[in-house]
This record gives sequence, structure tokens and C-alpha cells, in this order.
Amino acid sequence: MITEKKIQDLIDEVLAPEQFIVALDIQLGNKIYIELDNLDKATSITDCIKMSRQVEHNLDRETEDFSLEVTSPGLDKPFRVFKQYIKNIGRPVIVRRIEGEKLEGTLLVAEENHIIIETKEKKRIEGRKAKEWVIEQVNIPMSEIKETLVKIVF
Repeated sequence: MITEKKIQDLIDEVLAPEQFIVALDIQLGNKIYIELDNLDKATSITDCIKMSRQVEHNLDRETEDFSLEVTSPGLDKPFRVFKQYIKNIGRPVIVRRIEGEKLEGTLLVAEENHIIIETKEKKRIEGRKAKEWVIEQVNIPMSEIKETLVKIVF
């Protein structure tokens, strides 16, 4: 039987210090799914191929058949591990709180127990007719976050 520990050990042999695993899943029928990311840059196809070869060449299909998929996290997927917050400091994000509130802003700080985003929105200022841009820094405890996504800006 192919175990998660065996796959993790194989991954650890070639994982560069700036790389990290977002997801490792072994489903029924030995379907192995690995999601690889990089703190310094976008994860390349070469990175995924290297990881795929490491795992595939160290498992014996004669003993136990398996399928293997190594991919990078998609832009449309929410963050699943803390290192994704670290990677995306300085980028625009969308944060959905558990109670339903949606905030958009720039991720400024990411710590284990909270994040800080800078929001910018037009608000009516008391005593004035026109709206003005108001910039606020919002501290959000990790326990209140339902999901966080990178905001795609064109």
C-alpha cells in the first residue's frame, strides 16, 4: 500500500527550501495528488516534472499500480496553508469572513494568528457632499477567515 508518509519522504528528498506542499492526497486506487508551490516565484512546469519524476521513479508499478498528478495551486483556489499568505504579502486579495463579510485589499501582514489587509474605498465623509477615498488597515484573526483568494487584476 502506498502511504502518505512514503510519498512525503520522497517529496522531502527533492523539495527546495523555498518550495512547499499545499496539498498531498492519496485517494482510493492509489490516486496520488500533489500540489506544489514556491515562496519566491511562480511554480514552473519544470518544478512539477521534477517532483513527478522523483515520486514515480521511486515507486514500483509492478508491485502496486498508481496514478500521479503534480500541479501548482490555481489562482482560482483559496489559500490552504499559511505559507500561501506569506508568499502573497503585497498582493491584492479577497478575504471572506465566516459571518459572510467580504473584504478586498492588499495583504500587508501575515502571522500565524492574524492577517492585516489595507482596504481602499470611497465613503461619504460627514459634512461633505462628495465621497472621498478612505484607506484603512483591517486586522483579521485567522479564526474568522472562511477563505482568502488572490485578486486577479488585469
